[in-house]
Order: sequence, then structure tokens, then C-alpha cells
Amino acid sequence: MNQQTIKTFLPIALALFLAGCATAPLDFPKTYSEAPTDTSDTYLAGEAARWVAGQPGESGYYPLLKGLDALGARLALIDRAERTIDAQYFLMKPDSAGRLFAGKLLEAADRGVRIRLLLDDIFTTVEDDGLILLNQHPNIELRLFNPIGRGGLYYLSYVGHFKLANRRMHNKSITVDNQISIVGGRNIADEYFELLGHTEFVDFDMLAVGPVTADISTTFDRFWNHELSVPMEAFETGKQLADLETVRANVNKDVREASRSIYGRALQSPLMREIREDKIDLYSGSSRVITDDPDKLLNRVSDDQKILVTELAKIVAEAKSDVVVITPYFIPGKRGVEFWRSITAKGVRVVILTNSLATNNHVPVHSAYARYRHDMIDAGVELYEVRVDASRPPEGETGPGYDSLTLHTKAVFIDRRMTFVGSLNLDPRSIDINTESGVFIDSGPLAAKLTSKLFEVLPTFAYRVTENEKGKLKWTVRIDGMDVVEDKEPQAGGWLGFKAWLFRAAPESQL
Repeated sequence: MNQQTIKTFLPIALALFLAGCATAPLDFPKTYSEAPTDTSDTYLAGEAARWVAGQPGESGYYPLLKGLDALGARLALIDRAERTIDAQYFLMKPDSAGRLFAGKLLEAADRGVRIRLLLDDIFTTVEDDGLILLNQHPNIELRLFNPIGRGGLYYLSYVGHFKLANRRMHNKSITVDNQISIVGGRNIADEYFELLGHTEFVDFDMLAVGPVTADISTTFDRFWNHELSVPMEAFETGKQLADLETVRANVNKDVREASRSIYGRALQSPLMREIREDKIDLYSGSSRVITDDPDKLLNRVSDDQKILVTELAKIVAEAKSDVVVITPYFIPGKRGVEFWRSITAKGVRVVILTNSLATNNHVPVHSAYARYRHDMIDAGVELYEVRVDASRPPEGETGPGYDSLTLHTKAVFIDRRMTFVGSLNLDPRSIDINTESGVFIDSGPLAAKLTSKLFEVLPTFAYRVTENEKGKLKWTVRIDGMDVVEDKEPQAGGWLGFKAWLFRAAPESQL
């Protein structure tokens, strides 16, 4: 291509690129709002007061380990809402869970409940038209956080504004009547609630009752009113859409169908039975809600202002006996390796559970993590990787199970006293790029119970990664009472191994 041709076509190519790079409407006007300060006259306020009675100043917690429990709890809270629902999620899909969630929100709005729904834009696959229709309800206000421009080609807009578009709101919470919250790792999609049938995301939420909910609401308000939070009205195109009554009829049909299957199963979960029979036993304890500043997405915070991971590191550094980390995506980097070495050097036991190559739904992350396994073992860390078939029934037996699973839990247990649960992965994307949130709970009985439960299942649930006498990695797991040892990435296969090798060149800082 000669110089004259380049001069001719370069301006055209640049113009086309810029035309595809639509700018997000960040200056669209919006109304400031906050969570209500007094909802003591609501049904959930009465339940919350009863559940934490006798524990002044402390909050109550119930771990949601099963997907159906987590779904049932969300839907039951929405059904009981009288004043407000504030929900903040990284993604929402138009699948069974998403439609049921939206349907229940619409029912609550029809009862007069004020609903604020804040979604990150990048992986929310519900079409704009559906969100716009939901937003037309007078009691529903929906905003997208850090949205991608819609006027051009979506992916060109992403590339054209990469520095900002690459930074995402990864927070996850729902708070009802400012009395009861659910925080943790689950988004709104089938895979998080045991609804796919063949694949399970092993995840973890915490139902929280008491003073902690006011702190969760405060962090929601900070994101809701931030300059990157854009009202759904900004994305209306003037296109003729179905009216709200048609949407309501369709949603009601979805809810009725789901009530006979999904919702029905969720309402029959062990947690829902305990609540109905007034047998729910909450763990009490003091807590702190820690959330990254939304300005982190605008690159306005320095390394020492990465609030959540900094606070977690401080608490871990004070550990006296043991630290148990569950993280689906783990890339320690050289600094992380030395941090964990400093912890084990004090005689503290460190156990880290993460995905194996076979269970990791983000292969590039595994490729980056794999280069640190020898270093982590040398640092004295007990390293475990999840079995892809850990939830299948034993051979010859029947029962609930899944063909494969992926670990999605984000939790840390310290000295069997402190529990952290939230959205934070221990990788560069969570630490340096996205915003994250979580709750630190000081409750010995809760942390001890969850730690003991993990150690009970760990030998059969995951491979212990160690080195053989030649310094090569080996993976050991207990199956039918016998230790089985593998000398290569277990259950992965050649194609997956090739992809992992291929992605070794991916930039670690973006994973």
C-alpha cells in the first residue's frame, strides 16, 4: 500500500472508527435519592428485631451455601417488601432466574414498593428494551453503572473508550426495607442458583440482619448517586415498545410457571422451611462493611486507597493461627507470593482453595495463576484446586448432582473468628481495576462452623497441589477412601491444556 493510498483511506477509517465509538451519556440528569432511615413499622423490621433480640448493637447472619436457598431468600424478601428494595449486581441475564427476579420486583412495585436497581452494563445481557420497559413503572428506577455508548457499534465503543470501559462495578447486594440484606458472590442468573441442571456454580452469600444493613444501604447510595450511574431513560430511542400491561402479563405468566417449578423448589429449600417454622438460628456478631470507592473506576484513587483489599490484607496480617481463603480467580503475583510467605513465616497455617484448570470458566486466569504454584508451595501455602466432578453422586448411587462445577465463592476465614464474604477475587482485576464490596464479620461460632465444614469436605472436594521428589507438581485427592495422585492437570484434557498454554501471553494486569 503506497503512501498516497494510506493518506486517502486513513481519514476514512478513522472517521468510521470514531463513528462506532459512541460516548456514554454520563451527563444525563438524575435525581439524588437515599435509602429510608426509618422503616421500623415494616414486617421485616419486626422479624429483624426478633432475630437479633438479646444482642444489642450486633447483627445476625445466616450463610447461604446452596443456590436454592439463596434464590428462595431473595424472592421471599421481595415478597415481604413494603417500602424499598435496593439491588446492585454485576450482571443479570434474561433466563429463568432473571425473569423470576424481574417478575417479583414488578409485583412489589405494583404494591407500592420503591425499587432501585443498579446494574453494571458490560455483562448484563438483558436487552435495553426490556430494562426500559421495567423502568417505565412509576415505582421502579433502573440505572446502568459505567455504561458503554449505544449510538455506534458496541464493541467499537468499548475499544474506543477502553480505559474507562474496562473498569467495572463488581459489587453485589440486595437490601429490603433497609432491614435485611443479602451480600456475597452471586449474580442474577441460572448458574448461581442450581437451575442449569448440568453445571453448578459453587457460590456463597450471607443473609444479614440488623445494624449492618444500614451500612450496606449507605454503600449502595454512594454508587447509585455517583456520576457513572446513568438512568435508563438515557437509553430510550423513541422506538415503539410493548406497553407495561403487556410486559406485566408476560411476566406474570413466567412467575406462575416458575412457581410450579423453580420458585416452588426454592420455597421448599431448608432455609425457607426453617423460616416458616420459626426455627432459623442466626449467628450474631459485630461487623464492618467495606467497599471500594466508585471513583476507583475513574482512576482517581492511589494504590493505598484500594480500600477493600488493603483492609483484608491488614486483617490477614494479624492472624495468629490459620487463614483459609476461597477464591475462584487467584493470581498472587510476586508481591502476593511474598505477602503469603510473610504470613506462614509467623507459623500461621494458610490454606487457599481455587479453581482447577478443568473447573475454571476463565482459562486465561488459570494460565496466569499456574506460573505461581511452585512459588506458593515454596512459601508454605497449602494449595487446593476443585474437582470438576466433586458434586456428582458416587458411582452406583443416585441423588442430586451436577456433571461439572465451577467455584465462584469469595470468602476468607481468619483464626476461626473472623469471616469475610463479598465480591472480591484475589486477582489484578478485582484488586486494581474493578470496584468490590464485602462484609467482615467478627463471630467465632460462624467462622468456626464454616471453617470446619470446609475442612470436612476438602480432601474429596479438591486436589491438594504439592511437589514430588523431583520438584514436579502433583495433585492428590481422596476417592472412595483412597488417595488418588495425578501428575498433570487433572480432568482437563488436551484441548483445555492447549488453551491454557496459548493464554500464557495474556497480560496479567488485566486478568
